[in-house]
Amino acid sequence: MTVTAASDDAEIYDLRGLKCPLPVMKARKRLSAMAAGSTLWVETTDPLAVIDIPHFCQEDGHALEASERVAAGHRFLIRKKA
Repeated sequence: MTVTAASDDAEIYDLRGLKCPLPVMKARKRLSAMAAGSTLWVETTDPLAVIDIPHFCQEDGHALEASERVAAGHRFLIRKKA
């Protein structure tokens, strides 16, 4: 797992290879350390992430700004709640 900066100032959190519930748990922990309004790309290969990540965002009050299918799985752009 790595965190790197993306060109749009959103960090990329590579959670590929992790199975439910780890992607949500790790995304929640990472977002808790970020400033309000910050954005985070979460990359996953867990097929359940397409259900879990949107539900997590709704429950915790974060905005899911994008959800994309990529060759290796999915990626989600999450904006931390203000």
